[in-house]
Amino acid sequence: MDSKIKILKDKIEEAHLGGGEKRIKKQHQKKKLTARERIQYLLDEGSFEEMGILVTHRTTDFGMDKEIYYGDGVVTGYGAINGRLVYVYAQDFTVFGGALSETHAEKICKVMDLAMKVGAPIIGLNDSGGARIQEGVKSLGGYADIFYRNVQSSGVIPQISAVMGPCAGGAVYSPAMTDFIVMVEETSYMFVTGPNVVKTVTNEEVTSEELGGASTHAAKSGVAHKTSSNDAACLDDIKKLLDYLPQNNSEIPKTLQYTLGEEVRDELSNIVPDNPNKPYDMHEVINGIIDTGSFYEIHKDYAENIIVGFARLGGRSVGIIANQPLFLAGVLDVNSSTKAARFTRFCDAFNIPLLVLVDVPGFLPGTDQEWNGIIMHGAKLLYALSEATVPRVTVITRKAYGGAYDVMNSKHIGADFNFAWPTAEIAVMGAKGASEIIFRREIAAADDPEAKLKEKEAEYADKFANPYRAAQRGFIDEVILPKNTRRKLLKAFAMLEKKQVRTPKKKHGNIPL
Repeated sequence: MDSKIKILKDKIEEAHLGGGEKRIKKQHQKKKLTARERIQYLLDEGSFEEMGILVTHRTTDFGMDKEIYYGDGVVTGYGAINGRLVYVYAQDFTVFGGALSETHAEKICKVMDLAMKVGAPIIGLNDSGGARIQEGVKSLGGYADIFYRNVQSSGVIPQISAVMGPCAGGAVYSPAMTDFIVMVEETSYMFVTGPNVVKTVTNEEVTSEELGGASTHAAKSGVAHKTSSNDAACLDDIKKLLDYLPQNNSEIPKTLQYTLGEEVRDELSNIVPDNPNKPYDMHEVINGIIDTGSFYEIHKDYAENIIVGFARLGGRSVGIIANQPLFLAGVLDVNSSTKAARFTRFCDAFNIPLLVLVDVPGFLPGTDQEWNGIIMHGAKLLYALSEATVPRVTVITRKAYGGAYDVMNSKHIGADFNFAWPTAEIAVMGAKGASEIIFRREIAAADDPEAKLKEKEAEYADKFANPYRAAQRGFIDEVILPKNTRRKLLKAFAMLEKKQVRTPKKKHGNIPL
């Protein structure tokens, strides 16, 4: 018996070494943790239960039968994060550069299937050179098996991807179909075709970092939802993100204990400037409303004219969508519409109430926007909010003009509660533009057209650049003092906690993709 136990111990010890001490040292030299170190850091101490530790590949071509590693380049299993069950896989770059084989994919699929059956989040730690070319179509089939499970899991369990090294070619499509992607700065990259192919086809000279590094995908493409300075920070970000999410689509996020107080925030009264054309930082409004220090921003560096992220309100998890007047005056454009629509659909899928803060002068005009499909992309946000059945509350802080008023969670598309501050301006367009159209002839015939325009502008503003006409029609439920916003929201979301909506029976809608 002792000899058999020794054989098992030796095999497990060999599996823990991955590709060997030399390759582990090389991984550390790149300032990267190994797959096992990442899992150990991510999960609660002692909670990890590994699956498939003795799996090996089945390939005999190209001398592969002489290179056998237990685990076959991926560590899979389950454990806990802050006591919550999660499933995890971590690709091991020390074994064949983390390249995906048939058995490697089977291990990943096994934990994904279990996550779906049990109803728990799946976290993928990606660090792979791509498909294992020695296996040909078997490796490609393995990717497709994973992709299929990503789609089946979508909207059922949270899926979080960390890109902690290379992720290229077909491998990028699994993270792309998950809910959130966190990338590590300077050590990770994602692209469908690498710099060499780009140079051959387009004659462009570009580095891996420029083409698909963390900063590129965080700011330019929007592929990455968050970037982290190193492996440990990346794993900390995942832990923090998970804290706002439920286990699955049948549950609600954890509510923290909170004692209701007076809940008046005087600082909210001094944020919106008297000059309607002067910008301000919507983060100040957010921080003045939410539980102190609870905002966790998503897509921070992408489409900065809109803010999305998670926060807590009276201990409850909420999703926040807010126009940002500091960037492009808070207009809706192609990128911001898509960013907010995707976030909306995630929150709706996982029972996270939505708070929408509005200061929007309209959609960004111009040929660039029209030719890049602002009609279709703006419709994505309109569709997503109209479809959402979670509690939805809107606060208009200043401008709500034109079609953007409708899109930003108006009463007309199913919002449950719509508040406005006294500074709100709800109209088809700004007073100046409206006056130039409505009073065109009168202004042209005046002795002093400029003075007449100012007169008519003031007349229009007095009539329409306020929240009261909308309140008279019931489109605004209440005009509130800014300092009372938090108290009103706490009560509104508490009242909406048991909200239920019966939607028309259908296979699914056809969102304008």
